[in-house]
Amino acid sequence: MKMRSVLITLLCSVALQLTAQTPVSIHVDLAKTQGAYTPIYRWFGYDEANYTTMTHGRQLLTELHNLSPVPVYIRAHHLLTSGNGVPELKWSSTNVFTIGPDGKPAYDFKILDGIFDAYKAAGVRPMVELGFMPKDLAINPDPYQVHYPQNTISGGSNNPPKDYAMWGELVRKVTQHLVERYGRDEVLQWYFEVWNEPDIAYWHSTPENYYKLYDYAVAGVRAALPGARVGGPASTGPGSTHAAAFLNGFLKHIQTGKSAATDGPIPLNFISFHAKGHPTVIGTHVQMGLSNELNDVDKGFAIIAKYPAFKHLPVIISEADPEGCAACSAKVNPANNYRNGTLYPAYTATAMKAIFDLSDRHQTNLFAMLSWAFEFENKDYFEGFRSLATNGIDKPVLNIFRMAGLMSGERVSTTSTAQIPLDAILASGIRQSPDIDAFATKSTHNAAVMLWNYHDDNLPAEAAQVQTTISGIPASVHRVLLHHYRIDEHHSNAYTVWKAMGSPQQPTPEQYATLKAAGQLQLLDSPQWLAVTSGQVIITTKLPRQAISLLRLEW
Repeated sequence: MKMRSVLITLLCSVALQLTAQTPVSIHVDLAKTQGAYTPIYRWFGYDEANYTTMTHGRQLLTELHNLSPVPVYIRAHHLLTSGNGVPELKWSSTNVFTIGPDGKPAYDFKILDGIFDAYKAAGVRPMVELGFMPKDLAINPDPYQVHYPQNTISGGSNNPPKDYAMWGELVRKVTQHLVERYGRDEVLQWYFEVWNEPDIAYWHSTPENYYKLYDYAVAGVRAALPGARVGGPASTGPGSTHAAAFLNGFLKHIQTGKSAATDGPIPLNFISFHAKGHPTVIGTHVQMGLSNELNDVDKGFAIIAKYPAFKHLPVIISEADPEGCAACSAKVNPANNYRNGTLYPAYTATAMKAIFDLSDRHQTNLFAMLSWAFEFENKDYFEGFRSLATNGIDKPVLNIFRMAGLMSGERVSTTSTAQIPLDAILASGIRQSPDIDAFATKSTHNAAVMLWNYHDDNLPAEAAQVQTTISGIPASVHRVLLHHYRIDEHHSNAYTVWKAMGSPQQPTPEQYATLKAAGQLQLLDSPQWLAVTSGQVIITTKLPRQAISLLRLEW
């Protein structure tokens, strides 16, 4: 371990010297494939399910649909929570289930239908999170709703059911209704996840009772829709001892093959857990905690890899984010102001490649990296929530997902003279030299290279001169068309435009139109045709700190 630590330090030192003294050289070899490019970027989620049907929520859903050539999936909390359907921070409700004076269950799907109808209208698909507990079904339900900024998960909505069979029947009824409304073939394309983070205060009971909750839930889903995709446990980051133990315990429970609901095998079609970073304020600047998130992923993959029977199952990181509270704005935590600018997308690009690399290392079936970010209604412009848009204006982070949507096919080999080794990032993040690296894909008639200049510390720095050599272009191709997309202070960035306007909280119609346009993914230069020599092209660019480029070649 000591020799490994010395080697990591030496490699980081060499990268620092190269970055400071010479241009960065990146080599992409399209002939060396590294596996399929699974579209892990196309998953999003949020606490406030009722935002779905609001004007900006509907607009954003359409934008999410449009950024990906394959279906986008949406996960939301509170789909079964009791209430009037009025959202608050970290709260929503559908009032789908009540128990009448006669003691019999009653179902009202009006609010739930509105949410799922909005998904259908936008062309996105639900990841149906089965939670939280309806008031009339919860043990000791009062107080049921606890309002933010108090601990919103301390209320009765996170209690276990007083009757597990009734819980299973609720899930069956909901699933049956979804099948009747949207069609069997459509709902078979969805994913059903049982609860959220049951290893912490989102679940006011024991792990064993969660296993029971899971058993009854999946039995209910499968009773209404045989073949439905069901899974869990959506536990917190396995980098912590208690979360690792919970994920292990859940998989051991599935392995027993004895459901509390059916006394038979326990269905499991995917495995989910969460991974979070940990930003802080150091003096006057934000320092990200990328290593925290990646260690969660590393430990989670390692646990799953220990179970041969489950190792092939899709792994959905159903929350993968720089930190844990989307609804905590920069007014609450100044470190969260990173969410408005280019640091957030640069972090996301770096994390995405590392997560693919960790999946390759553990030989797991990585399927999704879900960003727990959507939008917040009736809040200040650029207030610093973890969101993709603010009052209908797209933030820079949304453009990293647009870039990812322009990549397809197979992942291919990349090397960089200024990349930080994966083990070094796991050990200490990116705290010395920046990580100037690339992630690339190729298809039959195109290739795409994502470049970034990322550092955990959000401090000014000189731009890097980057020379990217792309080799392995088919011998029959003599010219390629380059589209060079960029996210930086001056491109694909409505935040800097808004600040230049004087940070208006009531922009004029003209200002609003300018901000809408500035929030879209933009080209750095006009498209250009490049000559191919000996199967390769060389592209040079100046890449600022916390900036991202996408070089897309077509032939």
